[in-house]
Amino acid sequence: MLTILANSFRVPEIRKKVAFTAAMLALYRLGAYIPAPGINLDAVNAISENFGGSNVLGFLNLFSGGSLQRFAIFALGIMPYITASIILQLMTVVMPSLEKLRKEGEVGQQKITQYTRYLTVGLAFGQSVGYVFLFRSFSSGSESVVENFTFGRVFLIVTCLTAGCVMVMWFGELITQRGIGNGISLMIFASIVSRIPHGISAWWNNPDQVFKVMMPFIALAVIAAIVFMQEGQRRIPVQYAKRVVGRRMAGGGSTYLPLRVNMAGVIPVIFAASLMAFPPTVGELTQAGWAQDFSTFFSPNGAAYIIGESIFIILFTYFYTAVTFNPVEQADNLKKYGGFIPGVRPGRPTAEYLDRILARLTFPGALYLAAVAALPTILINQTAANFYFGGTSILIVVGVALDTMKQLEAQMMMRNYEGFLK
Repeated sequence: MLTILANSFRVPEIRKKVAFTAAMLALYRLGAYIPAPGINLDAVNAISENFGGSNVLGFLNLFSGGSLQRFAIFALGIMPYITASIILQLMTVVMPSLEKLRKEGEVGQQKITQYTRYLTVGLAFGQSVGYVFLFRSFSSGSESVVENFTFGRVFLIVTCLTAGCVMVMWFGELITQRGIGNGISLMIFASIVSRIPHGISAWWNNPDQVFKVMMPFIALAVIAAIVFMQEGQRRIPVQYAKRVVGRRMAGGGSTYLPLRVNMAGVIPVIFAASLMAFPPTVGELTQAGWAQDFSTFFSPNGAAYIIGESIFIILFTYFYTAVTFNPVEQADNLKKYGGFIPGVRPGRPTAEYLDRILARLTFPGALYLAAVAALPTILINQTAANFYFGGTSILIVVGVALDTMKQLEAQMMMRNYEGFLK
């Protein structure tokens, strides 16, 4: 990994992309420390302990890189955009008009992306209003988080938070277009990594000595399992028939079609975490008695949250795998270029064969994602120890790092970098 990073800086074009990605992430982290206008910083610091536990506010604060507890302009993070993406992808399945747009190719995808942006603005505006009233309810004594609680002041804060969310969304899209890796995933990666010092401090100051000794080994075991499963693949042998081109015989040979055990990556985990965080977030924002009970029931360390997240991870894994890999299209491409799978007839039988193999691979891949997300939290609950990071955070960090390095490696291979190919 270090060799790939070192060699990437020797290619001017890739160096510019890496520098651009780093600059966008730096701006994103800078916005996490700029407070929203009209905020009493002393009052915000006094209530920061509400965002450091294992409740949903601590979970959202982790995904925002600590900007939520500071009431920064990027306090919403990227979660409204992720929620909007989930809603649009699910609506694509049930609404024929959106399904027609998706099949239109790049033009239709741009239209769906535009709808996602509009929905993100609406969700960010509503969530900003909820956060303003939530912080006001946390105000202690005579100090209020929002100074001069008037309509004009509230509207100014809500507008700034919504604009901050739109800017974060823009940063993510710019990274995807001009940088290296998936911009949205990298921003969540940066948010979680920025909280590592706080996590190490929480682990080191934990009074449970057994937990303090065992947790590094558990984390290393989880990371090793993630790397092993992320790199696992089923190689389908493919044979190409020889063809006569002019007076020469061309083609022939054999290769393989790699099918990864986890073709969806960490996207199902991000989607499931975002979806499961929505009910307790509504409960925290409304501050009603029944809503508080609802929020407690779906606490990130509770059994209901773990079960719900595991179910959504499995469903989103199948859904996202079906979106990214089309067996019919792969079978048509093989037939078009004279390729076939030994023992399987070209065309529809090949598509059915690939679909059957993919279904068998996706099931253990989905179970692996759900297990990695749930087991560390279950172990922490059994030991009564509060660790800063759960399986979801570790899975996102390792998965995004692996995917980004693969994209960087692919960029270098496309440019036939000699030092890399030695």
